[in-house]
Amino acid sequence: QHHAIIEEQRARAPLGWLVAGHKKDVVLTNRLLERPGRVGIYGWHYPDGKPIQPVYTGHVDWYVDYSHGIRLVSRRCWINGTEADLGETLRHPVHGKALASDGPLKLTSYAERPTVSP
Repeated sequence: QHHAIIEEQRARAPLGWLVAGHKKDVVLTNRLLERPGRVGIYGWHYPDGKPIQPVYTGHVDWYVDYSHGIRLVSRRCWINGTEADLGETLRHPVHGKALASDGPLKLTSYAERPTVSP
């Protein structure tokens, strides 16, 4: 029965759209530069599309729980029909603002951020 509910909700958006579910995504945010050793999370949405969890950097980066999800994303993207690197696009002064709520991003990978040992 749960599967049928998910399929019915998914059918509301055309194929090809990015659709988020009940998980909170691990996200990149410029806030991580001010919070070394933290993880950014966002998501889990009400039916009207508003997030239950706005961008949050309160957890240490080794913290995990059942609600966190990882969305793997290709580094290849297209801008006006031209292939581009997603990292460069997220850093771009115009395109980065369009793709990230606090863009352009200064870091585009968790491997780039400052860390703190637990």
